Amino acid sequence: MKTILGTVLSQHHELYSVLCEETGREMRARVAGKLAHRLRSAADFPVVGDRVALDRDEDIQGDAVILEILPRRSLLLRTAAGPKRYSQPIAANLDVLFICTSLNQELRQRRLERYLAAARGAGIAPVIVLTKADLCAEAGARRAQVAQDNPGVQILCCSAKDGADVRQVRARIGTGQAAFVGSSGVGKSTLLNALIGEDALRTSAVREEDARGRHTTTHRQLVRLPGGGAVIDTPGMREFALDESDVDAAFEDIEALAASCRFADCAHGQEPGCAVRRAVESGAIERGRYENYLKLRREEERRGRRGREKRR
Repeated sequence: MKTILGTVLSQHHELYSVLCEETGREMRARVAGKLAHRLRSAADFPVVGDRVALDRDEDIQGDAVILEILPRRSLLLRTAAGPKRYSQPIAANLDVLFICTSLNQELRQRRLERYLAAARGAGIAPVIVLTKADLCAEAGARRAQVAQDNPGVQILCCSAKDGADVRQVRARIGTGQAAFVGSSGVGKSTLLNALIGEDALRTSAVREEDARGRHTTTHRQLVRLPGGGAVIDTPGMREFALDESDVDAAFEDIEALAASCRFADCAHGQEPGCAVRRAVESGAIERGRYENYLKLRREEERRGRRGREKRR
């Protein structure tokens, strides 16, 4: 039997929409029973962005069958809410993660740091996208502040109505695969429609008095871009609990200071000779950034400990 390669475009419960790479046709597919038996967790099953091997290249005989998931170059995860706290996959094979936040009350530095830790942990290049620049009179000053608060991270200030802004986002994607994450109403789908060149994704208005948006996107969806590359739209996420993450890489400025601490295993709490705490007390490091760093490190350690206990 000849196997056919395809890319997962979307998922609805146990049914997947897969684009056949050979024919360009889209078909419905289910996971083969033998494959499902081998998979242990939700993160092991196909996710949007995955490349998979199928049993055929058309669906005239019913749903196609996913026989295998090809090796992933990256997987973005979060910890699902609820008592079981399982790993919830967001998207696979990402080269770039666009972390979107609008230039209004929705802009939260602590939330950006959380997304950055997740991206670094997955080995995905993060880009912060400040949306709705046309609606903010202080866009330049806010961009400068975000750049100062997130050293080493690329920042794009963007209006979906400005062709030049859209082109800089498009150039960053190139022929790779990218995902857009952020809260509801920050303009992810509007920006994606501008990239695609048509209103392929539904959008809705945001209440500007409190910057609260509605969940326009209800499921993750991969869309091919004209000229190559692909983008994945995701539902708005008000909470993003860390799973696989790298907090230290998301706080490179703090980690650089940590090298000067008296003790190599300094936790940057009450230990004597802590260079990090000294920088906080002098104002070189913002206290809120320092406190969030400690919070995310504790969260990362708890998640790692649960994972180790589960594997025993």
